[in-house]
Amino acid sequence: MFNPLHEQLGNLVHLLSRLRSNTVLYSVPKNGSSKKQGRPKKYGSRLGSCAEMAAAVIAHASTHHVFLYGKYREVTASSQIVMLRTLKCPVRVVWVFRKTQWIAIFSTNLDLSVEQIIEYYGARWKIESGFKEIKQDIGSSRSQTRNPYAVINHLNFSMMAATIIWIYGSRLENIPERRHKVKGRNSFAFSDLRHIIAEAALSDDFDTVCNKTQKLPRKSFVEALLRMVG
Repeated sequence: MFNPLHEQLGNLVHLLSRLRSNTVLYSVPKNGSSKKQGRPKKYGSRLGSCAEMAAAVIAHASTHHVFLYGKYREVTASSQIVMLRTLKCPVRVVWVFRKTQWIAIFSTNLDLSVEQIIEYYGARWKIESGFKEIKQDIGSSRSQTRNPYAVINHLNFSMMAATIIWIYGSRLENIPERRHKVKGRNSFAFSDLRHIIAEAALSDDFDTVCNKTQKLPRKSFVEALLRMVG
């Protein structure tokens, strides 16, 4: 899927992912005239598997200061530009070493630094959490309609609801207390905001704010949201 996108969009699209330990890496071919007949080489010499390269580059690893999972951390990593046969293009591979194990992250954007690649890869968990909130907590995956326009509207409503909930949470004076506490985590979760909104909606004062018998103005806030979704 990456190759057709890259052919149409060029440098506007890049790939950042994780490598398997048995992925074979190759050096970048040298540019220059060759006396040999035939087309020039697309790949250089075989460097070895990702695991073999990790054992070789760990001696040259350095410490990097990155913002990861909500705070600044010291990470030991090493990088190198190599060729991948699967993508047929040069990539920057970053080996991140932990106490007992390592991971290899790569990016087709060679302009990214080691710190940026690590931070961007670490931010993927927030993206997956956002998908879970929209699909399960809000209910975008439980659409009962088969009309394509209705499915798109349902998804837009779900994303709008998730956005409004996070905007509400960012404007609270006090940080909500986490209902299901996790050791080492002080930040609140999406379910905590939903619980606060549900308590407010079920309170006796809710009818005074949103009076059902009151005639809403023509250009109300709800009507503006509906136009945005439409």
